[in-house]
Amino acid sequence: MTTITPRILLEAYRAGIFPMAESAEDNALYWVEPEERGYFPLDGLHVSQSLRKLVRQQHFDIRVDTDFAAVIAGCAEQRPERRSTWINGRIRKLYGQLHDMGACHSVEAWHEGALAGGLYGVKIGAAFFGESMFTRVSGASKVALVHLVARLNFGGFRMLDAQFMNAHIATLGARPMKKAEFMALLPAAVKAHGDFFAFMGDDDPAEVLQWALPGK
Repeated sequence: MTTITPRILLEAYRAGIFPMAESAEDNALYWVEPEERGYFPLDGLHVSQSLRKLVRQQHFDIRVDTDFAAVIAGCAEQRPERRSTWINGRIRKLYGQLHDMGACHSVEAWHEGALAGGLYGVKIGAAFFGESMFTRVSGASKVALVHLVARLNFGGFRMLDAQFMNAHIATLGARPMKKAEFMALLPAAVKAHGDFFAFMGDDDPAEVLQWALPGK
């Protein structure tokens, strides 16, 4: 079994690769280097009118890094629409260690005192590598994504990687990017400075939407 440490994991992200498991029950990990990535242009997030309304209504209490373990556990849950998950015990342990190092963050949507949804990802320089998201209350993960993009734009980030394209993230503005194009952008992004905690406007819907939708 290959030994993967948090430091090795960060170097892998800098090289454009990341680990996955076949299933939650399989403790083995393998490296993935997609020929085509899912990629969110930071000035291209698509926020529908209904999603804008949900953000403005402040239906969710948005928090950052208050319960990372619960977020990754939520992402690992099996649900009717997803019978299997690639998040196994080793993944949860490794990314928990990255979180303790300050290199992995969660954006959480809370509702009536309970975690309703959220997302987590790896931060290196001015690049954010989105790992997974989940929803227990309709719209929770989408609102968390809007807040994430606002935070990244405000903090001077250059890249939001989504790893793989799918129909869901395409509706939110993600687009496919060939490996060569992604690798041309990656080195400068991971070397630049991005401040994940510069944004203090999570309780101001107008400011959130302003930074999530720059120039719109």
